[in-house]
Amino acid sequence: MLDEEPERRRRRRQWIHPIVAQRYRKGQFNSLYKDLRQDPFKFRSYCRMSVEAFDNLLSLLHPHLTFMDTCMRRSISAEQRLIVTLRFLATGNSFASLHFEFLLGISTISGIVCHTCKVIWQHLRETVMPTPKAEDWLRIAEGFYQSAQFPNCIGALDGKHIRVKKLPHSGSRYFNYKQYFSVVLMALADSNYRFVIVDIGAYGSSSDSRIFSASTMGDRLRDNQLALPEPRRLPGSAGPPAPFVIVADEGFALSPHMMRPFPRRDLDDRKRIFNYRLTRARRYVECTFGILSTRWRVFLSSIQMNPDNATLVIQACVLLHNFTRINDASSDADIDQNITSSVIFDQSRTG
Repeated sequence: MLDEEPERRRRRRQWIHPIVAQRYRKGQFNSLYKDLRQDPFKFRSYCRMSVEAFDNLLSLLHPHLTFMDTCMRRSISAEQRLIVTLRFLATGNSFASLHFEFLLGISTISGIVCHTCKVIWQHLRETVMPTPKAEDWLRIAEGFYQSAQFPNCIGALDGKHIRVKKLPHSGSRYFNYKQYFSVVLMALADSNYRFVIVDIGAYGSSSDSRIFSASTMGDRLRDNQLALPEPRRLPGSAGPPAPFVIVADEGFALSPHMMRPFPRRDLDDRKRIFNYRLTRARRYVECTFGILSTRWRVFLSSIQMNPDNATLVIQACVLLHNFTRINDASSDADIDQNITSSVIFDQSRTG
């Protein structure tokens, strides 16, 4: 009897499940994709970007998402791989749910999502989030001065906790002060709600200041390796040149290139106005996180992956966020209004 059990199991195994075999007739990609392209509104709702932006993205990634057909089976097209990945990022649905939608194996979908996210990070990064140069920092500083009246500001810095499932034997390393398991997205954002520099994957139990100090971004800032412009006088000032700075909240340490608010006790008018303007500039990174989570709803629930694969997902979403901000800004108008409408500034105050 013991010898018959493995034999019986082998006879029951199938090369492909009958339901999955209907992928080319009933799968969501084959039955819906062409129709969605005829309706720009529905396509944007489905993929979180316009048809034009999708085609542009596909043209950049197509060579790296194309595989060879074999005598055993046909390969999954680059279009379908990208659609499956975007649908996962846009909804946060489980791989089991996507399995019934696209009629692809669960392990196949897992492999597609991880591989496509890695390809996005490797081949889109230099296009939509290049390493800033001196002229880039000057452009960012001008944007903050025009929009937040904070001069010599080269970015707003903050950290966002991304929920992940508990990794076995990880102890409390990923358990944060909000009482859930997470990895941290530490990001520097500009006044156009785009990510400039990111550090992804730190333990959720670590503080923002500690994560920044241990990051490559923090090391390069301390060692003056970020190609920052030379200090310049503040507008309307005859004083000495002031350095370019990053604005952050009270959780970060003060340094020559890092500004934080004054303590809230015993504030005079000068310090109160400074805090107001700094907070106004700092809100841009908070709004950037809000836009990111609103578009890519995988962040609205726990990412059911190990931290390494969750980091790939976060990396891909960060670049796709910048990609849509650059190539599909019109579709962000409603999101921008919803996110930023909750941030009310008293623009009648001057300093």
